[in-house]
Amino acid sequence: MRNYLLLDDNQAFAENLAEILRDGGDEATVVTDGVRALELARSRHFDVLLTDMKMPGMSGAAAVHHIRKVDPGLAAVVITAHPGEDDLETARREGLLAVLPKPVPIPLLVGLLSQARRDGLVALVEDDLALSDNLTEVLRSRGFSCVTARSVLDADQLASVRPFAALVDLRMPGGPDGEALRRLRARFPELPVFVMTAFPDVASTLPEHRGIFSKPFDTAALLETLERIHDERRPRTS
Repeated sequence: MRNYLLLDDNQAFAENLAEILRDGGDEATVVTDGVRALELARSRHFDVLLTDMKMPGMSGAAAVHHIRKVDPGLAAVVITAHPGEDDLETARREGLLAVLPKPVPIPLLVGLLSQARRDGLVALVEDDLALSDNLTEVLRSRGFSCVTARSVLDADQLASVRPFAALVDLRMPGGPDGEALRRLRARFPELPVFVMTAFPDVASTLPEHRGIFSKPFDTAALLETLERIHDERRPRTS
């Protein structure tokens, strides 16, 4: 059974979705303001946060930011009728599972929520936009959230998130080969990091990493590796 936190000032929409989720055997709590959502996140365990972006008072982006400080492992999905607004990029820096436009088809939303993984955030450090977007979509299809970086500086600014694994390109703008990897290892010493590169011989001389995926690599093998690591790190229940 999964536990959802639904934050939306459109209470009728949120209650309708909550009823569908409950009919599937899960729990769903509806709140209409970010302050109350934050209070609940401090006292209860949720698997997924679904929030509207534009609301009176605390925005969805601010809610994701504050709630993630309380519960970094919480998966987050944002829905919005204003996909161009500035704070959407702020929310993305938190590592969202998805940003969906309103009105969103309920079956699509329910399917996405049901796949979302707690503690499933992957740091994806890749300057090739097409590859980064493709990997993000593939990872999302397995319930993994992504936070992306497209330069050494971007990688150096991933302090506010808590990924369980990282995929790092060897050559990134803003530094020599492996610089993004070095900085990520310095910030997250215990983080399983995998190198993606067309130069695997060079990668063997870099700081500690868990493996190398030589471009072009087998995406299925990469997913299998991430799923295994995620399952190993997930707390066991008796």
